[in-house]
Amino acid sequence: MDRTIEALIAVLALICSVVPHEVAHGYMAWKLGDPTAKLSRRLTLNPLRHIDPVGSILVPGLLVLMRFVARVNVPIFGWAKPVPINPWYFRNPPRGIMYVSLAGPAANIAISLLAAGLGRLLSLLGPHDALYWPTIFVIYLGVISLFLAFLNLLPIPPLDGSKVLAYFLPPDLRRQYLSVGMFGILILFALLYFTPVLERIGDAAFSIWSYLSGYPRG
Repeated sequence: MDRTIEALIAVLALICSVVPHEVAHGYMAWKLGDPTAKLSRRLTLNPLRHIDPVGSILVPGLLVLMRFVARVNVPIFGWAKPVPINPWYFRNPPRGIMYVSLAGPAANIAISLLAAGLGRLLSLLGPHDALYWPTIFVIYLGVISLFLAFLNLLPIPPLDGSKVLAYFLPPDLRRQYLSVGMFGILILFALLYFTPVLERIGDAAFSIWSYLSGYPRG
């Protein structure tokens, strides 16, 4: 029963990390003059508007099973349906794309910092049975949010980090670099499968959040 509850809490924390990430993209685009996300009714925290069958259900579901049933120590992550934007609304499209791309990881970092503050508050209240599951939720929320921020900042198209890096490249090189996006997911999965980068990002996120929140790694 405890494993089931923890798995549900991990999924809830993932939803609370992924949805604001996508909303932040759309909100930044809207503030820069692009109404596409707003007209598509994607500037909402309703998770049903952001569900991606693979990224929101299949991948995190398999990771939850691996972690809580098979007891394999893997990070839990996923992604939502990308918020549509039209960069031609921006006065400076490359710069606008960079700002929109940074908004998602920035939202995750803000959520992680908020969770760290809540973690410190819960620790001040002292150990109590009624605080156990709220504490578990805060830990998952903080670590998953920071993990998603770090993961999305990798400069691999089409992740957010690639669009930030593209802004600083010459136009011709920028187009060639971003064209890798059609193969980017394959590159990312190969990188995650054949190297320990996923584990390293997870460890870094957990270590940093543990330091910010005051919770020991153990």
